[in-house]
Amino acid sequence: MQSFDAIVIGGGTNGMACAARLTKGGKRVLVLDAADRPGGAAVGGDGASGASQMPLAHLLMMLDPRVHAGMDLDQYGFSYAATDLATTALSATGDHLVLEGPAGASLSGSLSDADRAAWATLRKRLLIYAEALVPFRALTPPRIARKAGNDMLGLAKIGLGLRRLGRDEFREFLRLFLINVADVLEDDLTDDRLKGVLAFDAVLGSWLGPRSPNSLLVYLNRLAGEAAGTRAALALPKGGMGTVADAMARSAAASGVTLQSGARVERILIEDDRATGVVLTSGETYRAPTIVSAAGPKQTLLDLVGALHLDTGFVRRTRNIRSRGGAAKLHLALTARPDFRGANPATRLVIAPDINMVETAFNATKYGEVPERPVMEIVIPTAHEAAGASDPHLLSAIVQFAPHDPRDGLDKARKQMLANTLNVLEDHAPGIGGLISESELLMPQDIEARYGMAGGNWHHGELSVEQMLFLRPFADAAQYSTPIAGLWLASAGSHPGGGISGAAGWNAAERILSGVAA
Repeated sequence: MQSFDAIVIGGGTNGMACAARLTKGGKRVLVLDAADRPGGAAVGGDGASGASQMPLAHLLMMLDPRVHAGMDLDQYGFSYAATDLATTALSATGDHLVLEGPAGASLSGSLSDADRAAWATLRKRLLIYAEALVPFRALTPPRIARKAGNDMLGLAKIGLGLRRLGRDEFREFLRLFLINVADVLEDDLTDDRLKGVLAFDAVLGSWLGPRSPNSLLVYLNRLAGEAAGTRAALALPKGGMGTVADAMARSAAASGVTLQSGARVERILIEDDRATGVVLTSGETYRAPTIVSAAGPKQTLLDLVGALHLDTGFVRRTRNIRSRGGAAKLHLALTARPDFRGANPATRLVIAPDINMVETAFNATKYGEVPERPVMEIVIPTAHEAAGASDPHLLSAIVQFAPHDPRDGLDKARKQMLANTLNVLEDHAPGIGGLISESELLMPQDIEARYGMAGGNWHHGELSVEQMLFLRPFADAAQYSTPIAGLWLASAGSHPGGGISGAAGWNAAERILSGVAA
């Protein structure tokens, strides 16, 4: 049997990034992925055509530059179909507002001069704060303890960057850090469309409404991810999101990584309190002194390891990781391109008319109900690349919010969620209902079943102040290590969180290569 220095469980973005970095560090690495095609959320389902083949993730905004350059992805077929995607805040009357450039650098549409000036000022301040957070993304989270072995030089550089904000700006940074995004937007802006789209972006993919505490921090984290990424603004890979995964797989294989698809890990072998290998559902066993799981922390620790090998307090903290998924994913195959009342279909389209509509949609899900008027982000990938005459037009939407625990049952909630979503789409693109040839709506429960994300949460754990940085997923497992020697965590459930980034996987590999014991 071939021997390996490390086994990586999961061939998604983080798993591939981790494996590539370990290989560059001289390790012999095996990646085991349960799916027939590696890539995780960047690749589609098992359907034969159209809607069911579309991936969970539909845009790229924070691909880690270390991953992009370190894996030489451009050499392995990765390129962009569109970069610096503009965002169109859709209006049911056709009075759209367009945000262009990184983080809405310029605005076009009917907007007062006062709002333009106010947004320019607010945007500049938010980007300053976000850029102060960027270095944290490539850093192992510090441990808050004496003689904890933290990267003091790295922390000192970050501290110096924060000091450069100046006393007044640093005080404002601390004031805003834990505030809700709605208060910040309403203090400075008056245009409902602008406030609505910014509030939507702040809570996209989270279990928060714009009036929830800490929602501004989540928005700053998103901006930091964009600023740290290969592109400062939203982008669409040529050939779709799956090409990112394919390029990473080819790069990893070329560097010496052994990739085995269709290999589902049933359990992690623990011998003498140390991880020594894995057992597949097929019965095959692979051994290595280092086991890295790019599956979520709950799945890894509770299912693959099991409570028998962990102390009671650690098991309790693992079970208490909050992983409520609040987003549904809609895929439509259409017989013709829909018309969103004249909006450019090659932009990112957002339906979030005002802050209150975003908040109201969230309020419903807190009580297990389907929102009557959900808000959503829409991408039409076929607007960016030429399609054959017989090919369907495709529409992908992240729909918020979806009930994590539907009061009336999943099947009824899914049916009502689809109906309510299509009603909102019809208001903004009249006639779209008559163009639908195929549809697929994934509720959080469906996302969990298909992609293994606990609770259907895209980040393998909610992004909130109490589950970020040195508290992600929780303090005892926040530096990618676990109490079990040789076992490491490398999913989006670890710092810095989700997105098609690879940052968590790369960070975990750096930690392993540093020689720190798990």
